[in-house]
Amino acid sequence: MPLAILLSFVSIVSPTPLAILGKCEFLNPGGSVKDRVAVKIIQEALESGKLFPGGIVTEGSVGSTAISLATVAPAFGCQCHVVIPDDVAIEKSQIIEALGATVERVRPVSITHKDHFVNIARRRADEANDLASSKRRLASGVNGTHQEKTNGCTSEEEKEPSLFPESVTGGFFADQFENLANYRAHYEGTGPEIWHQTNGNIDAFVAAAGTGGTLAGVSRFLQEKNEKVKCFLIDPPGSGLYNKVTRGVMYTREEAEGRRLKNPFDTITEGIGINRLTQNFLMAKVDGGFRGTDKEAVEMSRFLLKKDGLFVGSSSAMNCVGAVRVAQALGPGHTIVTILCDSGMRHLSKFHDPQYLALYGLTPTAVGLEFLGIK
Repeated sequence: MPLAILLSFVSIVSPTPLAILGKCEFLNPGGSVKDRVAVKIIQEALESGKLFPGGIVTEGSVGSTAISLATVAPAFGCQCHVVIPDDVAIEKSQIIEALGATVERVRPVSITHKDHFVNIARRRADEANDLASSKRRLASGVNGTHQEKTNGCTSEEEKEPSLFPESVTGGFFADQFENLANYRAHYEGTGPEIWHQTNGNIDAFVAAAGTGGTLAGVSRFLQEKNEKVKCFLIDPPGSGLYNKVTRGVMYTREEAEGRRLKNPFDTITEGIGINRLTQNFLMAKVDGGFRGTDKEAVEMSRFLLKKDGLFVGSSSAMNCVGAVRVAQALGPGHTIVTILCDSGMRHLSKFHDPQYLALYGLTPTAVGLEFLGIK
């Protein structure tokens, strides 16, 4: 996807030459950077024999990866089943269903809980595998006790009636957080594109992390091309990655102060921030980090709309907050790249809803970038 020069930042952030570039991943067919991950995960699963045409791809997602999987799976002859927290913007579920996938909305709980949306998605893949195995045993006349492997999984216990049709050939859990196909999608694709689009003239890259795949793949590729390229994390409220990157300890301010809320993250942003180290994030080469706030993300999204005509979602806005922070830290004369992950069209009921924002004291009021200390 193309790199957009965010012209509004050039004169405001620095009086001397400076470029902040946003890679327009919202222009992908599925509307987000996660299209790259969905294609790579399904391709590798098919090539490895863990997934077959007619199989069900399952995933636990807060929206963008689910939408991308629902977009991509039919092109490979597969179906898609998504488990999503019920507090995520409702339009995301509506998009997934419109794409032909099935959606299971569940209450938000800790990742350690068996009914966390990711853990349920993993079980759904097992159920699809059990159903396919049972069908093959019946077809071959084999009776009951022999366990077969299908798509890399083995049935170990009897499960509840399946949600899936009997024609299913098996299930595959995409596992975007731990599946390194996520990292590879960006190491082999996004990173090289940024390098070529800037002709190698890049000083820094910054992005938030959820699964960590984008930050990991891009940072590792860029620093292999030029070790002087600096790569940074921008972290939303409620996430522990900033402290891990800057202090070596994974904890959040909310946990330290004993005021964590019922949800996994106390933030309006969706799809970024986490309190564990994923296999994908562990591949990242990060030089430092910055904290971002909900108010900064909201204000930034309105600034980009007014000044650059870009209608972006919460993670894209947070990435741009990070880009300005990096520009302030590095000083004039640098080229900084970030990711415009998705558009605001899938954030209408929360991040772009004035009434919802007012409930949490997040109504935007800024004229320029004064919310980042720039006048």
